[in-house]
Amino acid sequence: MKAKINFKKGSRMAWSPYNLPIKSLILSALILTGIQATLQAQVDQFTKPSWWFGAAVGANFNYYRGTTQELNLDLTVPTAFHNGNGVGLYLAPLLEYHRPDSRLGIMLQAGYDSRKGSFDQVVTPCNCPADLSAKLTYITVEPSLRLAPFKSNFYLYGGPRFAFNMGKSFKYEQGINPDYPDQEVTPDVKGDFSKVYKSLISLQIGAGVDIPLSSQDKERQSVLSPFISIHPYYNQDPRSIETWNLTTVRVGAALKFGRGHKISAPAKPVVIAPVVVVVAEPEVRFSVNAPTNITVGRRVGELFPVRNYIFFDLGSSEIPDRYVLLRKDQVKDFKEDQLEVFKPKKLSGRSDRQMTVYYNVLNILGDRMGKNTSATINLVGSSEKSLADGKAIAESVKKYLVDVFGITDSRISTEGRNNPKIPSEKPGATKELVLVDEDDRRVSVESSSPVLLMEFLSGPGAPLKPVELVAVQTAPIDSYVTFNADGANEAFSSWSLEIRDEKGTLQKFGPYTQETVSIPGKSILGIRPEGNYKVTMVGKTKSGKVVKKDAPVHMVLWTPPKDEQGMRFSMIFEFDESDAIKLYEKYLTDIVTPLIPKNATVIIHGYTDIIGDATHNQELSLARANEVRSIIENALSKAGRSDVKFEVYGFGEDERLSPFENKFAEERFYNRTVIIDIIPPK
Repeated sequence: MKAKINFKKGSRMAWSPYNLPIKSLILSALILTGIQATLQAQVDQFTKPSWWFGAAVGANFNYYRGTTQELNLDLTVPTAFHNGNGVGLYLAPLLEYHRPDSRLGIMLQAGYDSRKGSFDQVVTPCNCPADLSAKLTYITVEPSLRLAPFKSNFYLYGGPRFAFNMGKSFKYEQGINPDYPDQEVTPDVKGDFSKVYKSLISLQIGAGVDIPLSSQDKERQSVLSPFISIHPYYNQDPRSIETWNLTTVRVGAALKFGRGHKISAPAKPVVIAPVVVVVAEPEVRFSVNAPTNITVGRRVGELFPVRNYIFFDLGSSEIPDRYVLLRKDQVKDFKEDQLEVFKPKKLSGRSDRQMTVYYNVLNILGDRMGKNTSATINLVGSSEKSLADGKAIAESVKKYLVDVFGITDSRISTEGRNNPKIPSEKPGATKELVLVDEDDRRVSVESSSPVLLMEFLSGPGAPLKPVELVAVQTAPIDSYVTFNADGANEAFSSWSLEIRDEKGTLQKFGPYTQETVSIPGKSILGIRPEGNYKVTMVGKTKSGKVVKKDAPVHMVLWTPPKDEQGMRFSMIFEFDESDAIKLYEKYLTDIVTPLIPKNATVIIHGYTDIIGDATHNQELSLARANEVRSIIENALSKAGRSDVKFEVYGFGEDERLSPFENKFAEERFYNRTVIIDIIPPK
């Protein structure tokens, strides 16, 4: 059933004078008598500086721990001192280099560094209170690596600290016994600590933020940078005797100056008298096509390709437990056509039968190698860590095949790589990098033995020979309800659907940017055999206006005859690629095309994973589907055939329609696919 509604909104046709209302013509003529003049205002701007110079000042909060009692060769106090603290001055000129909007940079500070403090008071054997203060001073040199993790003014830094001792004095004070107030006061003792290290090498790590004090319109710019850092006790023992050590927390601010490079800002138009042209809204045609018979089931003979990859979890060299791993005594019972006996522990909840095939990939490979004793393979492990780790995950797969299936060790070679030969990660990529890393941590099965590989395919990305499945296909493409918004690309920034049944239950779909959208009938009807619906198209114009139009539609759910059977083939594409000719031209020409019955319908639908931009993925899926259609059409033409009807769809990353979920790398790889459904004539 079709329901068509016409309404108006901006399109190229609106410029025809026959479409303009008389009032619009008169108003436009009056407004066009205005004068528009544009003045170009040129404003000089400057880049942020890359080099910064300045000075830092701060307070060192010093914490003493450990023990000191022998102050020098002339003085060992009667009671040892342990804990203490104090505040010292830090003052240093600085130099920084970091390019504008970059994450990495370097810093250098060198100056005066005081680690003075006072120990907690102790009581000597004569019941006299005793105090000890220390004045340690250094010339410090602190080179650091600067990291701005968010490309913002906030940054982290860290590096070594080279300290050269300049002062090591102390003051020892001993009071009188409070029980004998008249006793003679012991004079204070001042001196220098002995056996103080002349230099120290330790660590420091901190954080800061740059607060601009000047505009970027100025050549000379300045920033104030509050900072905090910690210098842990590691390697900060000031003396070669006893156990006294220091931990320092530094709090301060740096004043930095730099010079930017001159750039010319783009000319800024100054509109004196704007011209407003009123035009009629363009026309958009909206229609709904709901097939009378919306099939929910069709028996499909499917050749399911087995990807030649085994994926490993990040940081692990163990085969993930989502793969089916057999015991040696189970091998004799393993059969490719009875894989449901060996189901994986974890399934995604969608396309379980197909994922059961894939998660048996190791067993399928081991079984085929056992039956074809001349077949050999090379396992290439790819790891983000190292070549050695890549080889380790390859060895995990080899060990399983040797120990469980008894494959001769010499028939399996292994190697390690940092990246796969056909990587998912592309230069300059910034999105979903964790998912890309998961995709690239894998073992690739390479072979030159045709008995293991898909017909006519070879090379590092060639899938293994397909597994044949016969199953009921749910919601085939020819059952989908189609919504057409002709002219929407020109008129709308986006549009969506609101579908309401007789009881007022609302379902929402979208937003969309393409003009034609197909939705499985079962996604709307659910378990209902039929129903009446009101479909509302909600369009948002590029000026922000919302346009709504309604269309009634009646849908019927129908189960096709049981003897109807189709065929299905799948093409697996590499990450972000749409070129099928290199891999699949001969397979599609010599294997798939001859199986297409006379007057059949070939439905080709493309998909992607969720990595990347949704609009790009929709275009990519359609390009993949059209590439496959072109190869099949050429093969039919060479055979003198023109009796086949084609339907082509690109569904992008839409997770309601994609064959698999996107939780694991295996599922994402199988979503980079084009599925070919061959439907025989009624």
